[in-house]
Amino acid sequence: MKNSKIVLIDRNPGRNSQTYGIARELNTDVDLIHEPSVGVLGNKGDSQCYVGVSEKVLAIHEQLRSRVGKEDKKLKMRLVQPEFTIATSDGIRNGTKEMRYSLIGREVTNESVCEHLSASGLEGTIAVVACDKPPVGTLAAILEHNRPAIIMSDGSIRPGIDSATGEAIDIISSYQIAGSSDEKLKKRIALEACPGHGSCGGMFTYNTMQTFIAVVGMQPLHMVSPASQDERRTNKYPDELIDYLSKLIENNITPRDIVTRDSIRNGIIVAMAVGGSTNIMLHAPELARAAGYDDFYKDIMSHEEFNHLSQNVVPVVVNARPFGKYSMVDIDKMGGVQVIIKDMLDAGLLNGNTITCTSETLSQQIDRLKPNKPDGDVIYSIGSPFKPTGGLRLLGGNLSPENSAILKLAGVEGGLENNIFHGKARTFDGEQSLLDTLETNPDSFEDRDMIVVRYEGPVGGPGMPEMLDSTSRITALCREKGIVVALMTDGRFSGGSVGLVIGHVGPEAALGGPIGLINDGDNIIVDLNKNTLTCSELEDDVILAERMKSWQKEVDQNGGNHPSVGEIDTRLLNNMRCNAVSAVYGAGMHPNRNLWVSSPRSVEHSGFEPSNKYKI
Repeated sequence: MKNSKIVLIDRNPGRNSQTYGIARELNTDVDLIHEPSVGVLGNKGDSQCYVGVSEKVLAIHEQLRSRVGKEDKKLKMRLVQPEFTIATSDGIRNGTKEMRYSLIGREVTNESVCEHLSASGLEGTIAVVACDKPPVGTLAAILEHNRPAIIMSDGSIRPGIDSATGEAIDIISSYQIAGSSDEKLKKRIALEACPGHGSCGGMFTYNTMQTFIAVVGMQPLHMVSPASQDERRTNKYPDELIDYLSKLIENNITPRDIVTRDSIRNGIIVAMAVGGSTNIMLHAPELARAAGYDDFYKDIMSHEEFNHLSQNVVPVVVNARPFGKYSMVDIDKMGGVQVIIKDMLDAGLLNGNTITCTSETLSQQIDRLKPNKPDGDVIYSIGSPFKPTGGLRLLGGNLSPENSAILKLAGVEGGLENNIFHGKARTFDGEQSLLDTLETNPDSFEDRDMIVVRYEGPVGGPGMPEMLDSTSRITALCREKGIVVALMTDGRFSGGSVGLVIGHVGPEAALGGPIGLINDGDNIIVDLNKNTLTCSELEDDVILAERMKSWQKEVDQNGGNHPSVGEIDTRLLNNMRCNAVSAVYGAGMHPNRNLWVSSPRSVEHSGFEPSNKYKI
């Protein structure tokens, strides 16, 4: 498809009448209606994350309109109307049954952008993205369409200020006092936490993914860190984006020329270095699929390599919330994410030869931007990091046969002795039962409890909801009582979650995974020396067989689904229940994973190895 161009054929007067009509309404030249199309799209939803998107989309659209035409040095293309996708608000929906639609929103965005790109035959696209699931769905569709395109982050929200302490606060501050009995405090913090608009401002999932998208090459590096309300996003960046897109179109550089094995690996390594969200290991496999790679852990980076890099090679280099002090706007003040990338390139951790949306290599883009050196307070250097090891760890063991379980090590606040946690299981079938207990009987939790939340996976939820409400209440409880309570789940977490929390445990309980066989009081061991998550009781084959038999009996008596799986009352939830793949493949709705990958591509190894310490 790379060398093809989609052009309207001047044969049908019915089709021509509408394209003439659109050209007149958009005040563009009617003689361009059969030229390749160019346009702008954005993400929308019920959240502050999306409030600023329309403004940027319209600013870019107006600039684009002024730059299309038959004159010299103009884009001789047909301009299409701006398009918007719809998604839910993670921040508002956490802790509710509506949260099941969050990850599904990534899939819905993929489908709506796919319909727009393919049915409109766009040959050039600029996308303004917000929140954290829609950007991934947008990029996945762009990769499948594989015509010149570029992405711009809408930008982060600026921190609020606690009027009593003068300290910077954000949405996580509100969640972490949800268990307080002081209603006036809760209302005041909620009112003060999120002024203005923009997506979550810490190194949560949104900024993890925006950094990732820029490092893989689909977004200019300098457009990641400015706040949503930064004037550059409407006054300066629109022209720059059109310049970059024009070069991509002229040189026929497509998204799959940019998003390759090497660039995805760069993005993963940077996600480790910024202490990024665990959601990266749902989104990176999905984007790799859309880029034509069938199996992330086979084609891009193995589990063993991932853990080796995180343990031995890549430290955390930002003092950022939720595990640190600062937000993305502070990173912007210190020079932006390009400061981090230059330092990592200089340290030999990244492949600088990957092509980017500016038509430069990653190294060339950095050389042009001339970033500052790390300041040592907000941004640290690889040689003198904020934390000595990378922020993420994948776990295997008898509770995670798929090696999909993930821990955000950068957010762990205690409980590890010699890199081992030993706890007693306390099981909950569904997050709501846990939230009810945290609300009504928080003192029932004891030091070294390992909370097990199951039937919240891609199929079981369905939709794999994240658990910011639960983890925030647990964090507050642990800090108040001076105890350690861990949590493991076949669901997932917000990038704002902290504590000893392990998500994406697979296979999930709804599919008969071992997490569904744990009983209260079982011994659960997290061993970061071996990178394993185990239940001692399930090492006994007799006990394992008995519990599996009992589980299967419940399923058979309930018509083929375990009685604890979530209710499905919409077509979308049913689609997820029937079609979702495991977290290890990205938890998307792709039932024939091995039969359908968008234009499979061969895996080429550049020979680059990150740093001279890179030995497994």
